[in-house]
Amino acid sequence: MGEESTGGFMRRSPLLRCLAIYGEMPGRFALTAILLAAVNLALVAQQVMVGHAVQEAQHGRLVVAGADGILDYDRAWFWVALLLGLSLARAVVQYGAGLLSLSIGQRLLTTLRERILVQIQRLDLSYHWRHGVGEMVTRMTRDADKVRDALINFWRQIFETGLIVLISLGLLCLYSPWLALVPLILLVAGIAMLWRQADALVALDRRIGDAYDAVTQDLSEGVNGVRVIKAFSLGEARAERFRRHIDLFRAEARAAIRHASRRVPLPQTVIALSHAWVLGFGAWMVAQGALGLGALVAAMLVVNTLVLRIEGIGRLLQVIADARASAARIWEVLDAEPVIRSGTRPLPAGPLGLRLSHVAASPLGDGAAVLHDLSLAIQPGEVVALVGATGSGKSILTALLPRLVEVDAGRVELGSDEAGWQDVRDTELRDLRRRVHVLPQESFLFSDTLAANLRLCAPDATDAQLREALDRAAAGELLDRLGDGLATRVGDRGATLSGGQRQRVCLARALLADADLLVLDDATSALDAETERRAIDNIRSLRAGRARPITMLIVASRLSTALAADRVIVLAGGRIVAEGPHRELERTSAAYRALMGL
Repeated sequence: MGEESTGGFMRRSPLLRCLAIYGEMPGRFALTAILLAAVNLALVAQQVMVGHAVQEAQHGRLVVAGADGILDYDRAWFWVALLLGLSLARAVVQYGAGLLSLSIGQRLLTTLRERILVQIQRLDLSYHWRHGVGEMVTRMTRDADKVRDALINFWRQIFETGLIVLISLGLLCLYSPWLALVPLILLVAGIAMLWRQADALVALDRRIGDAYDAVTQDLSEGVNGVRVIKAFSLGEARAERFRRHIDLFRAEARAAIRHASRRVPLPQTVIALSHAWVLGFGAWMVAQGALGLGALVAAMLVVNTLVLRIEGIGRLLQVIADARASAARIWEVLDAEPVIRSGTRPLPAGPLGLRLSHVAASPLGDGAAVLHDLSLAIQPGEVVALVGATGSGKSILTALLPRLVEVDAGRVELGSDEAGWQDVRDTELRDLRRRVHVLPQESFLFSDTLAANLRLCAPDATDAQLREALDRAAAGELLDRLGDGLATRVGDRGATLSGGQRQRVCLARALLADADLLVLDDATSALDAETERRAIDNIRSLRAGRARPITMLIVASRLSTALAADRVIVLAGGRIVAEGPHRELERTSAAYRALMGL
């Protein structure tokens, strides 16, 4: 029960959950804490020494006149040397503590970003469809930075201020309990007033974060869609849209600043009254002979440090309020549970066929089914074309095979009649996605060399194997056109290549993956009919006559693609309405004839 309540409390305190990451670096964390403790103890010791020096000066012991009239500065030089030595030692230790603090802060930031990136890769496509790129980027940049900055200040200031409060109040109590009691009451009252503002500041920063999401998303779309923007002369309209997002972000930020400027000064003023109390009551004690002048000076220095540190906590609470909102946004991503979880069984050895039995799927998880009671079978080594009108569910069907999207009902099975059939939900995901490769219509290339892009699925492939894959994808002549050959950088998303060239490079990359089931989701739409036919024939012959022939499912929108297949399946309204060879469908299916323009 205790562990459950502790876990529940931690889930309700996202910033503390981030702070717990410091537990992964206990050595550096403990060393930094020790150094900071030494720095603060040395600071109070300096202030007490100043008080002792003033006390000695009051009684005429700091500078003494000898019998011959010559002044003896030995005692004064002693205090100067002691204070300078302690200041130098404190500066060195403080510098080391600062470096260590920055180091573990960067480690914390790196850990947060790594966890977010890993989680983003774990989450299924439906999550990414519901959340934009800008939102994910904001979590990894602005929110992670805010958490890092707050936690560095949080544990340092809370730790340092805690030490200062204990030492300072203890020292004041030694001089007089009343000197310590009133500042303690004022500190508690001021901190309580500051703490009451935290929830309002968190809500305000949450709104700032949402506005920043929109800014980042719009910026991302503006960069990625620059060709569309230029083509339709949308520059001014997009700039105006971006300005509106920026204005909203600035308005939310100003609202937070106004709130803080109105509410934070009052508690800081209450805390600062400690100065007046120590000075007034301390002066009265000096007049009564109950306190020495040096002790009063030391008490004033101590309470001055105390008030400055507590006022710093006021500023820190605003930073922490911002970070609480950012930490909550980060843990919303990290706590999201992937809908798709890996099975444990490997796929059957040998060639892979495909069976769908009464499958229904709603990719957004909102109950709006795209596929309804769909059943089909594809034998190992068969090349099947899938045709259908826009929105009929072709891409969703292809996404079911490597479990990029999960079925709501029915079964998706891979295997063969000889080796047996296996539900993809029982299959280990890494093995499934190694042997089932879906090539989408959008040809995505990373901003790297051509060779690096091709080696993503086959890191140990030789240059000769890369060239062979390009030849099979009907892209062999591409190397002759590129000045640096395989070492040519293809630019952002492959911007230096044409649409057809990008598709063929992506096809070559898929062939290097050596998958048993290759799914082309309209991935040859930018190719001319002759090049497309040549690429499909090359793939068909890749393992012809072998024990593990390649099975292909090709989403087609052109007659030439359908003609290259052994069989055609017609999809309409999320259901299969016709299937068979091209010549049979040409004769019997009006839907097929309409789709193919026959």
